[in-house]
Amino acid sequence: MTPDAAALRMLQDRVGYRFKQWPLLVSAVTHPSTEAAVEAAAAADGAGYERLEFLGDRVLGVAVAELLFERFPAEDEGALSKRLVGLVRKEALLDVADAIGIGAAIALAQGSGRAFLRQTETAKADGVEALLGAIFLDGGYPPTRDVVRRWWTPLLDKHEAPPKDPKTTLQEWAQARSLPLPGYRRVGVSGPDHQPTFAVIVDLEGQVSQQAEGRSKRAAEQAAATLMLGVIAKDTP
Repeated sequence: MTPDAAALRMLQDRVGYRFKQWPLLVSAVTHPSTEAAVEAAAAADGAGYERLEFLGDRVLGVAVAELLFERFPAEDEGALSKRLVGLVRKEALLDVADAIGIGAAIALAQGSGRAFLRQTETAKADGVEALLGAIFLDGGYPPTRDVVRRWWTPLLDKHEAPPKDPKTTLQEWAQARSLPLPGYRRVGVSGPDHQPTFAVIVDLEGQVSQQAEGRSKRAAEQAAATLMLGVIAKDTP
């Protein structure tokens, strides 16, 4: 499956950027699951979907950080970092993906069922980053920054306060109900020494303990807190 030319032109119009090097755009929306991916990458001088995604992820981080630095001159590094994480996570990428309609342009191997739906969602989020990487290679940083500001500013406007991490949110939930603070227990470490995976359990009075894993103890604690917040949300009328 190859990208549809009409869909690509519509995507350009929607995003607000016209490519000088058309193969870069084609490669940015040709998923590795397709037979056309190798040919698309070759036509773009080796700039395949995954390489463009890698580049776009980094450019997005810089552009969003610059936007936040200008928008919130009084905030410290911690608050800015929380905002940054919220604006570059998969959920934010999917919001932008839907806003620009990139799903209609992505060439993806056909499938069915839940696994295919998850792959489609991931392809849309990754495709946004690949598109930004392609814009960066085609036109440089200024137009890429302009695209990021155009499509990420609405997300920023929706969340004026810095987003809180799951551990902080869970702690505040417990404090508001005069409960003991959540407790975190490391219950295991697996994997090679250079890339360990930590298993952590979070305990909260009145709730079933939740266990999660992460590449660091902090990441595992955040994941466990997220699971606990999900349990609380289901139990809250």
